[in-house]
Amino acid sequence: METPSLIPSAADRDMERYQTSYLAASFEPTQAELRKRVVLTTLRTWQARRILEVGCGMAPIFTVYPGFEQMTIVEPGARFATHARELAGDDGRIQVIEALLEHAATQAPLSDMRFDAILVSGLLHEIPAPLTLLRALRPLCTPTTRLHVNVPNARSLHRLLALEMGLIDDLYALSERQRTLQQHTTFDLQSLADLCHAAGYDIVGQGSYFIKPFTHRQMQTLMDVGVMDDRMLDGLMGLEKHLPGLGSEIYLNLKPADRPGFG
Repeated sequence: METPSLIPSAADRDMERYQTSYLAASFEPTQAELRKRVVLTTLRTWQARRILEVGCGMAPIFTVYPGFEQMTIVEPGARFATHARELAGDDGRIQVIEALLEHAATQAPLSDMRFDAILVSGLLHEIPAPLTLLRALRPLCTPTTRLHVNVPNARSLHRLLALEMGLIDDLYALSERQRTLQQHTTFDLQSLADLCHAAGYDIVGQGSYFIKPFTHRQMQTLMDVGVMDDRMLDGLMGLEKHLPGLGSEIYLNLKPADRPGFG
């Protein structure tokens, strides 16, 4: 397993503080597991073999999707990258690059690679220049490459409830938790679609998932006292089909656009 490091100065993000805040965030491990269900279903549908995961956190996708031939992870967080390497062990199919994607994509080995599937999961809302990142991925695509991106939903049921309760004045304002995690943008499906279109991609699928009625902290409290259990979480995942677009997170499946300027 190769483990190159291309870490530049990340002036726009305090990665150490971010990693600490992420690991301490209530309910986030549960949300991450539900997010992974959607990503896993997508990879299985695509039958992806050569995969790039941009930002893996503490749970790289290779831990639940064994059907790959080549897995490349680009992760700027030192703790997250180290953990991914430990999980990978001596699996020669897995490569972990500790770097910001925008920098890694311009240098070998990444610049020489092409992928069946690229995952940008739970990331675009956290970075100051999501358009730059998406554009940096374009040279790594073939005409048949597919991308999966997901982010929190500005129109999640819990945010709509907060609006109607008078707790927030604007669905698109950053919450205290978002500020703690150094997040920059609150997307809805339209603004996410506009971003991806501007970066040179066409949409082949979209939606939301997991109806979350309350904040992360409130959801964790319900789990701690035993009110929220796995069966209820499964029900809230299924409930989205009755409340389309109101899930806690949204996703787009993309393909490289075939239009002038993006060839």
